[in-house]
Amino acid sequence: MRQALTDNLIYLMLLSATCLAVSLPAVSFAADGVPGLDPKIISQASGEQATADKSGVVKVSWARTDVPVRVDGIPLPPAAGLGSWAAFMATPKGAMVMGDTVVFQDEVDAAMDAAFVHGLSVTALHNHFFYDEPHVYFMHIGGEGDAAALAAGVKAVWGAIRAVRAQHPTPASGFPGDAPKPGHLDDAALAKIVGEIPAVAGGVVKFTLGHDSSMGGMPVGASMGLTTWAAFTGDDRLASMDGDFSMNAADVQPVLRALRRAGIHIVALHTHMIGETPVVYFTHFWGKGPAADLARGFKAALDAQAGIH
Repeated sequence: MRQALTDNLIYLMLLSATCLAVSLPAVSFAADGVPGLDPKIISQASGEQATADKSGVVKVSWARTDVPVRVDGIPLPPAAGLGSWAAFMATPKGAMVMGDTVVFQDEVDAAMDAAFVHGLSVTALHNHFFYDEPHVYFMHIGGEGDAAALAAGVKAVWGAIRAVRAQHPTPASGFPGDAPKPGHLDDAALAKIVGEIPAVAGGVVKFTLGHDSSMGGMPVGASMGLTTWAAFTGDDRLASMDGDFSMNAADVQPVLRALRRAGIHIVALHTHMIGETPVVYFTHFWGKGPAADLARGFKAALDAQAGIH
């Protein structure tokens, strides 16, 4: 876990110049009577060629030609679904950005950390393909504020990805560090850190907390799958932790940020249901390291979520 934090720090240091560049003013204009944003400002701040459509939306894109991808044994051209993009639209508060970024597994941490450093939100992380080699994921981002600052954030995210590939041209096949081996886990010590009583079975120490929503006017909760949980395996010295957070919309960014500050990897962000009120989001995570450190990271995310309510 320390190695992962060190690597991410290197990626963010490589992007420090971008942080200093967020001094461009947000400039809006009216073209043919349609309010919009100046593509030149977006181009300069993002480092990419921006174009505007008739509605005033300004867009930048980046085709992932740097890593060959095969899907179901077929070479996939970047134009067939391996393109990163960000779209900017003028708002009364300045601008908003929405986008989708192609990431390989070893790029997710760096891309997500860069987004958070630059005030962007991560709104989804999932796959688009089966039987892809190497595995490809898609990280959706969003944000509101000054147009140039948002564009600089996109530049930082894409720059973080490029920095990973510059150091290691071939995507990694696993996280750094040794693999935990079965051993003794002090469930009482972990319970003291988390503040909950775990279930212990088959060498796994698992914490589970319920979450409430409703569907079709009926209450739904933990027994229907709305849970936050973390499962520990290995031993006290070196353990793995996998799990899932169930969250309302306002919880998502604080929970993601807390997990990343603890060096815990986000491996998915999505929904599990359709039509529930309020909408529930789920993020799946993975970590390796001393069991107590992992438990403290999980507890920090629980506390971040509790602070919202």
